[in-house]
Amino acid sequence: MIPLQQLDFDRFETVPILKRLNAATRQLAELKGKAATIPNQAILINTLAIQEAKDSSEIENIITTHDELFQEDLSSKSMLKPAAKEVLRYRQALWEGFEAIGEHGLLTNQAIQKIQATLEQNNAGFRKVPGTALKNDITGETIYTPTQDQREIVEYMNDLENFINDSELCPCDPLIKMALIHHRFESIHPFYDGNGRTGRIINVLYLVKEQLLHIPTLYLSRYILQTKQTYYRLLQQVRTEDSWEEWIEYILTAIEQTSIHTIHTITQIKEAYQDYKQRIRKQHKFYNQDLINNLFTHPYTKIEFLQNDLKISRITAARYLDELCASEFLIKRKIGRTNFYINPALSTILSNPPQFT
Repeated sequence: MIPLQQLDFDRFETVPILKRLNAATRQLAELKGKAATIPNQAILINTLAIQEAKDSSEIENIITTHDELFQEDLSSKSMLKPAAKEVLRYRQALWEGFEAIGEHGLLTNQAIQKIQATLEQNNAGFRKVPGTALKNDITGETIYTPTQDQREIVEYMNDLENFINDSELCPCDPLIKMALIHHRFESIHPFYDGNGRTGRIINVLYLVKEQLLHIPTLYLSRYILQTKQTYYRLLQQVRTEDSWEEWIEYILTAIEQTSIHTIHTITQIKEAYQDYKQRIRKQHKFYNQDLINNLFTHPYTKIEFLQNDLKISRITAARYLDELCASEFLIKRKIGRTNFYINPALSTILSNPPQFT
């Protein structure tokens, strides 16, 4: 496995790749600008990450529902199903990586190992014993065996860390470089488990590192999920046929299409946010900005959330929420001993992800 910096980068300056790159760059820049128009960035950080966590986990056959995820803040985590817990760990891992980028401006192996440790709830680190092989889900046939030697895994990951963080090692556009990084990480397959999800988190963190996004808002998992066979076929063709060009075109298309759909989602959230803001202000004297932010940061909210965000008593928070239910801004649902208050506008937006063609 040669270091990525030894590739002939001139081969990526084809007309098809450059056309895809221009389209992807344009849409990603628009997404960055659209995300900045949301008054409270925590709204996007929380809501889009829930969707990404669900989609990325589904690629690995970890299936849960939006309803289960929206109940994430139940006082007793034991009430959540195992799949929902795994998905929510994905979101936690994502934010730990995001904080590391913000602190150091680098995407290091230490941060990558921490992401995987959070996903898998262990500190096994890079693989130390052989045995990992990637198989066809249908036939069970082994299609790729990554390196089994621990020393090589560490060496390859050190090379990848340098490639990620040293701009002098690759003259390519960052979006092309992201495609190279993603393929190399999945081919090294450095962990016993969680490689796919870790790799997809690395994608968006790299875009933040390169300042192509202010916050993590571009998630490719939905596109990969809906084109899963193509994704795995192209991954393998690079290994067997050196077909980097087609792989890069695929990733650039994923960036373009996902950016378009994410812009649409953010637009819907912003419109719903403004609608609630205007109508609640007209109908309820207790309106304030923190109230609106609370309703759109959590698809499901509850008394404790409002109490903490608005610095009000529990009785007052309960009264506000019940009045919002009476005026049909929220829907009240009792789960166990807890009353949840559902924002139907936000829940509907998040429960209807894009369909890629």
